[in-house]
Amino acid sequence: MRHRIQGLRDTATSGEDVAAGVYLVRVDRAQYRWHKQKPCYLLRLTVLEPCELAGLVVSGRLYCTARALWKLSWFLRDFLYDPELLSQDEVDEKALAGLRGVVKISHVTLHGASLLNFDGFAPASQWEGLSSASIAAKEKPEVA
Repeated sequence: MRHRIQGLRDTATSGEDVAAGVYLVRVDRAQYRWHKQKPCYLLRLTVLEPCELAGLVVSGRLYCTARALWKLSWFLRDFLYDPELLSQDEVDEKALAGLRGVVKISHVTLHGASLLNFDGFAPASQWEGLSSASIAAKEKPEVA
C-alpha cells in the first residue's frame, strides 16, 4: 500500500546539502512539538543567500526547555518577531512564517546520527557584513 505525504521529499535532502556556514534565510514554517523533556519548534527555512544555494530548504529544531529559552529568544529577536507578542510570552507560528534573518549552521554527530545545529542568529540587515566576513575567513589559510 502506498501513501502520498506532501513535503516528504523536502525532508530527505534538508540539512545534508548545506555546508556549515552563514546563510540569509526565510522562515517557511514553524511547528511546536510538545515532548515531556524537550519541547521544541521545528523550523523549515529557505536559503535566500548566497545565490548559488538559493531555494535550498533547511530543517532544524529550536528547543523550548528552560535551559534553551535563551536561544529561542535570540532567534525571535534577531528575526524581528513581534515584540508585543514576545513581551506576552507568546509565539504565534503563523507570525513566524516569512520572517528573515541570518543563521549560522553547523553539523553535529550524536549517537551516529548527523544533526543540523543552529549556532547563531543575526538580523537580515547584517547579512552583507557577515557574508563578507564569512568568505574572508574561508579564504584565509590556517596557521599551524
